[in-house]
Amino acid sequence: MSRRCMITGKGVMSGNNVSHAQNKTRRKFLPNVQDTSLYSETLAKWVKVRVSTSGLRTIEHKGGLDAYLTSTAKTKLDDSLRPVKAQVEKALKENGAEKAA
Repeated sequence: MSRRCMITGKGVMSGNNVSHAQNKTRRKFLPNVQDTSLYSETLAKWVKVRVSTSGLRTIEHKGGLDAYLTSTAKTKLDDSLRPVKAQVEKALKENGAEKAA
């Protein structure tokens, strides 16, 4: 299981611990990545994602999971979110056809 955000792409970074005596030892900076479920209103189901806290803020800023997926290009999405985007777009198209009829 990788420490990478599915939304922002944030991952582990490396750097140095620097002591007062300027001794440098290598260390890792870990992103705040959480396993969580987000609700898709269009699909009426929960979608499991591995997302950083800043990624959650991005989704909320866009207006929810469905709005984020529809407004983001397929090439910029994580591989595991691309099928979800296709399902959301298909469901939106079907709902639009039902409302028009």
